[in-house]
Parts: sequence; structure tokens; C-alpha cells
Amino acid sequence: MKGCCCRRRRGRFGRNPKPVAVRSIPQADALRPEPRLCGREPVYLDLAEIEALKLIDVEKLSFREAEQVMGVSRSTVWRLVNSAREKIAKAIIECREVKIVKPENA
Repeated sequence: MKGCCCRRRRGRFGRNPKPVAVRSIPQADALRPEPRLCGREPVYLDLAEIEALKLIDVEKLSFREAEQVMGVSRSTVWRLVNSAREKIAKAIIECREVKIVKPENA
């Protein structure tokens, strides 16, 4: 296990989210479309979303296996993957930059 990524909770109330185990941190900080004709707001991907997407789509693990690797529930992995896919699709279709949000200690 390389590190840990804590997601932000939404709003002031509710319990604090469980930390997600992240095995590798991407070397890139952002992906920029060419040509850069669009002045739109970038899309931000969290490390937990990237880790879930990598485990499911690149390493071809099942959601149950990814759940065990990341140390969170299957539904959390599913939500992270869906969120990442939606953001990447939006970036491709709307010609937006994709920025990776890394914690300060990474």
C-alpha cells in the first residue's frame, strides 16, 4: 500500500469518510487537450477515483477484488469509478483539461 487518500465529506454534517488505500500516485499533474482553443474550467480527478478506475478498467479486477485492495465497500468503489468515468467523458466531449488532485504529502 503506497499511501492513503481521504475524500472530503459533503457538507458540514455526517461522519468522516473512511480513508481509501492508494497503491500508486500518477506522475502527471494534468492532461491538456490540443489544440487549447477551449477556455473552460478544468475537470478535477481525485486520487481515489484514479485508483478505482485503474483497478477496474486497467487491471481488470472485479469490484469485490478492488474493494479488498482499496479497503472500502464495493458501493464506494462503484461510485468512484462512475464519477471518474463521467468526469473523463465530460473532459473529452467538452474539450476540458483534466487535473489530478494530489494531497500535499504525496
